[in-house]
Amino acid sequence: MSRTVLFRELGGPEVLRVEDTPTAEPGAGEVRIRVGAVGVNRAEALFRSGHYIEDVRSFPARLGAEAAGVVEAVGPGVTGFAPGDPVSTVPAFSQNDYGVYADQAVVPAAAVLHRPEGLDAVGGAAVWMPYLTAYGAMVETCGVRPGDTVLINAASSSVGLAAIHVADRIGATPIALTRTGGKRDALLKEGAAAVVATDTEDVASAVREMTGGRGAHAVLDAVAGPGVHELGALVAPGGTLLIYGGLSGEPTPYPGFDLGMPALSMRTYLVFETTRDAERLRRAAAFVTSGLRAGSFRPVVARTFDLDDVVEAHRVLDAADHLGKLVLTT
Repeated sequence: MSRTVLFRELGGPEVLRVEDTPTAEPGAGEVRIRVGAVGVNRAEALFRSGHYIEDVRSFPARLGAEAAGVVEAVGPGVTGFAPGDPVSTVPAFSQNDYGVYADQAVVPAAAVLHRPEGLDAVGGAAVWMPYLTAYGAMVETCGVRPGDTVLINAASSSVGLAAIHVADRIGATPIALTRTGGKRDALLKEGAAAVVATDTEDVASAVREMTGGRGAHAVLDAVAGPGVHELGALVAPGGTLLIYGGLSGEPTPYPGFDLGMPALSMRTYLVFETTRDAERLRRAAAFVTSGLRAGSFRPVVARTFDLDDVVEAHRVLDAADHLGKLVLTT
């Protein structure tokens, strides 16, 4: 039997339950993993509450896409993995089809990466989604180059921190946006060139001064909503306003008309653009692994929780007052 987190109705953290489920055998193209740790992602809170980009198709439903552990079994047609291999999973599948909030999980082999030497299960569950998202957004999509400025909204999130590290790694200048000044020192320590507190500072004036009036080549925004008007005005000519989340929960307008039709691109981005494309995932994994080996990248873990404490972990996730990644351990 496997201990698995399930939910049988939409709602808050309290709908989550740890239940015993039969141990599943991997099918063609699948791998079964003995899970040691699970990364907690806001996408799971949205799926659990019925506000994600896809609806829950049936109950009981599972959660999770970021796990680390050891291969237990491989299905027919799987090559490159064997029992005993330390691995991590990446978000490359629907939570309607697979879930890794469990002590055993069957997942597609295409969503499994070998875990770099020296990276434990907690780190292996915390590192891939943030860095793959940041790499795909900045390098593959926005074409950020050395000397460019990157403006990072919600910078204290796991993706925000990874974006700071990636910008530093490629020679770009990361400017962090955060609601209050309480996380300023931590963000500077993580490598931000500057930090702007959006609740108390004039963001537009600060960013224009920091960029000599040019603006940022890329603006990474996990908040969306009406705030895109201000962010759109801070994109350098030919730059990109990239929306990869919707924390505001409000409608997101296109700011170009109100700003006088500037030469900016505005687009959405999901990590699936990287993880579901084998060649992009190969490049991204190589980039992240290189950064880990060099010491430029590292998992930033805010707190760990036992799998049985998944409800409390989701309450902390919903409060959104932490710096870095929340991780469940089994």
